[in-house]
Amino acid sequence: DYTAGIAPYIRQKFNEIDGFGKNANDYAVGYMWGTAGLIYNPKFISDEEALSWEILRDPRLKGKIFMKEAFRDVYTSLLVALSKDKIASGEKDLATITRDCSDESIALVENYLCSFKDNIAGWEADFGKEYMTKERGWLNFSWSGDAQWAITEAEKLGVELRYAVPAEGSIVWFDGWVIPKYAQNVKAARYFINFLCKSENAVRDMDAIGYVSCIGGDEVLSAMCDSLKWPAGDVSYFFGENASAVCLNPVQYPSSATISRCAMMHDTGEDTQKLIDMWNRVKGNNSSGLTYIIIAALVLVAAGYLVIGRKKKGGRHGRATSYKARKS
Repeated sequence: DYTAGIAPYIRQKFNEIDGFGKNANDYAVGYMWGTAGLIYNPKFISDEEALSWEILRDPRLKGKIFMKEAFRDVYTSLLVALSKDKIASGEKDLATITRDCSDESIALVENYLCSFKDNIAGWEADFGKEYMTKERGWLNFSWSGDAQWAITEAEKLGVELRYAVPAEGSIVWFDGWVIPKYAQNVKAARYFINFLCKSENAVRDMDAIGYVSCIGGDEVLSAMCDSLKWPAGDVSYFFGENASAVCLNPVQYPSSATISRCAMMHDTGEDTQKLIDMWNRVKGNNSSGLTYIIIAALVLVAAGYLVIGRKKKGGRHGRATSYKARKS
């Protein structure tokens, strides 16, 4: 059973999942995991600026930001950041904040999103990372796996990109495997999951997609270490006490300090519709003056074609009538 290689940190986080009365570790196996943060171009944004969500509101970035089309990720990340003072004072903690869908908190995040809506060039599910490699944007709210892909691809094009998890806090997320109760071949499903959980396959998988496997252990740690490329960091939360100073890619394996300020995102259940409504209001209000001018121009063009089309129809009808009259 290669699922025994799942890192203790992942098992701990799965314990926090609302599993409908069951422990998620009893029915799910972690696959990939990561953080939410900012892909940025250091030509336009400094490392220090990228360490705060406030960079999203910088007027220099008008039309230069891509936002992930993921309302729950964005909402939870920003709510954590906007609650930093209450967290510092002990009034709130990360565990309760990530389950907070009160009207007050939704309004807080909505107002914050609207405060930089003019900076948003587009809402994207997948194209943002590619646009960043082509310098069509300066900043992209994204997942760490997409960031690693973008950094690698941009390097081939001579473009430098970096990734940061802002200091105010963010979220961690997880993908996992489950076998549906109606599965026809449970044995094959178990073999498949075990295959992906083998250390050597986990490493190959990470190399291919840029995301980080939930598999820990010495074999993975040894394969991912590179003292010539990465500075030493503390990732003991994932690999154990022997990994308090190891050279790993910080995009893929954030430091213990970074992880300490990242909460786990949860399903929002019956409150999901409230978040969707908020998200739609923000996006609906994201039209600039230029957008309205373009829409008006398109309406006028369409109206012009309609009038011309009617005139042509009328002319053809008149000519046909005259021909019939002459023939009779």
